[in-house]
Amino acid sequence: MKNPGRRAVTGLALAVSSWLAGGAAPAAAPDVQGPAEPPRPLSAARPDLVPLQSGLDYHSFANVDQFRVTHVDLDLRVDFHNKVLIGEAALQVKRLDPNATELVLDTHGLDIREVSERPTSVIGALSKSETTWVSRPFHVDKADPILGSPLVIELPPHKRSTETIKIDYVTSPDAASLHWLGDAHTIGRHNPLMYTLSSPIGARDWIPLQDSALVRITYAAIIHTDDDLFAVMSARNDPEVKHNGNYAFVNRDAIPPSRIALAVGDLRFKATGPRTGVYAEKPLVADAAKEFADTESLLKAAETLFGPYRFERCDLVVLPPAFPLAEVGNPRAPFISSTVVTGDRSEESAVARAVAQAWAGDLVSGATPRDAWIDAGLAVYMQNRLVREVYGEPRATVERVLAERSVRQDLGQMARPDQALAVDQRDRDPTVSRTAADQKGGLLFAFLDGKFGSERLDAFLKGYFDHFAFKSITTEEFLGYLKENLLDRFPGIVSASQVAAWVEEPGLPQEAPLLAAHPYESVDTTRSAWLAGKVPAKKLDTRGWVTPQWSYFLDAMPGPLRRDQLAELDQAFGFTRTANAEIASSWFVLVIKSAYQPSYARLEEFLETNGRRTLLLPVYTELMKTPAGEALAKRVYARARPLYQAHTAAALDVIVSPGSDTDDE
Repeated sequence: MKNPGRRAVTGLALAVSSWLAGGAAPAAAPDVQGPAEPPRPLSAARPDLVPLQSGLDYHSFANVDQFRVTHVDLDLRVDFHNKVLIGEAALQVKRLDPNATELVLDTHGLDIREVSERPTSVIGALSKSETTWVSRPFHVDKADPILGSPLVIELPPHKRSTETIKIDYVTSPDAASLHWLGDAHTIGRHNPLMYTLSSPIGARDWIPLQDSALVRITYAAIIHTDDDLFAVMSARNDPEVKHNGNYAFVNRDAIPPSRIALAVGDLRFKATGPRTGVYAEKPLVADAAKEFADTESLLKAAETLFGPYRFERCDLVVLPPAFPLAEVGNPRAPFISSTVVTGDRSEESAVARAVAQAWAGDLVSGATPRDAWIDAGLAVYMQNRLVREVYGEPRATVERVLAERSVRQDLGQMARPDQALAVDQRDRDPTVSRTAADQKGGLLFAFLDGKFGSERLDAFLKGYFDHFAFKSITTEEFLGYLKENLLDRFPGIVSASQVAAWVEEPGLPQEAPLLAAHPYESVDTTRSAWLAGKVPAKKLDTRGWVTPQWSYFLDAMPGPLRRDQLAELDQAFGFTRTANAEIASSWFVLVIKSAYQPSYARLEEFLETNGRRTLLLPVYTELMKTPAGEALAKRVYARARPLYQAHTAAALDVIVSPGSDTDDE
């Protein structure tokens, strides 16, 4: 069937051409959007497709112009043995079209057992009353490799405004958004652990719903686990509740479906402030609490700069090294990789990024994958501002200079149409990382900061987060608000055409900000002195260096080094056994280039225990450059692949097993 979600649905989007001509800013999108004249496309990156319609989510089957899900109740059992979730989802659905006879939801790999309807609508947690449920006919249409399968539920025409639909189902053991870790891959090594990773379109892997950021929902959940395990969700969590295998959650804030998150394992809690704490496995919880003791300070700094925090608490969920990212923002419970716990607080910027996403992503989000650059770019910019406020200007400068350097390199490796911020992603997988675009978006806001000053930009962002709180917006809506509330308010500083160039053109504009100060010059000098034999490694002045500087020190080494040089560095700085995964990744690339065998055992251990995508890719890429390295890469990858999250494994398959038919484990 054709995507029913592609029926005429649009917001009050303002096309860039109209915006450049000085048109008025668009009003905020209403809760219910009806058919409208399609606006002109922002980009013509895909001329083979019909003109793109702003505000229409091409990555969802949901017929949101006829029905809108407003609340979801979950009752799920976590089955570690079979690697599935079993249970039911009860959806509160607002009927927009009284004549509509089909409710279309997004699913991916779900085994739908039964669909039923409650004659009278009940809003709230799942009711265990004896109210009769009426079975409804349904069918699951043909699967799309990216979007999954539409679940079509037949409903009679009705004038009542709400429906309550209950769906009994089982997830697939191969669901990409559900990651199951056996005892050997957890930190405690005594109990299994699972977590969800639903952004941007992965909620449909474990919940049948309208999986689009256009549809913000509240939710409640009852999670059943083994008695000795603990469940945490992106909802109100009670850290004092006893481990009993049954846990209840409520989230009354309307969030995108991709922000519904669940983690289950032998998790313990330790407070780090009045509104902050950490959940982690028992062997790690004390160290994690010490490492992330500044979370409350970051939260306060964010409130000062960007307005009130709307989610009551911010408790970090620290997951094992297999977690594929440094951090993922979730309301109340951001997920953080344990590889960030280094013992020296050198990776606080990951927490700053997670805190920033409570505003840029949780509170206000892009309406579709095309609009995700707004959240990502803002989060990058806000992360750097928070690091500056809490840890000082030098630390923020170090991180920003490295970001500027990497984004220029990374953009050069992307196809030119993909270098824009608002990219037409129709018929493409939005889960593919666009890190360079995220950094480019951050530079856009840094550019605005430099032109208008932090005080004016902060005031603008406070107004932006207040105006669009708990809403999802399009690129055109954001640009319209920016024009009316910043560009026009302070005329003659930045033009609409300058901003449009950032959003729709490839590469970086010539006016992109570049920091004059280069905190890596001293690193270059230090490296050169060591390479020239002027200063031994143990006497190098590395005082005050933070992670980006150490990585730069190693990354810029001139090709392979001699065995004695690697040994000297390792003896002086302990790179082979470092707990800092960022530094370890850079070190192992140099080890491979130099064929330094003493570090190979630890290299294999690193690949078999670490799941962070950005740290694995350069190591495997370097291994594949020589026959010996390729043999090692294939041998290790065969063992390590079941550990990796599905999208990480897919990205590595292209490097290690190009053209193979490797199945997901």
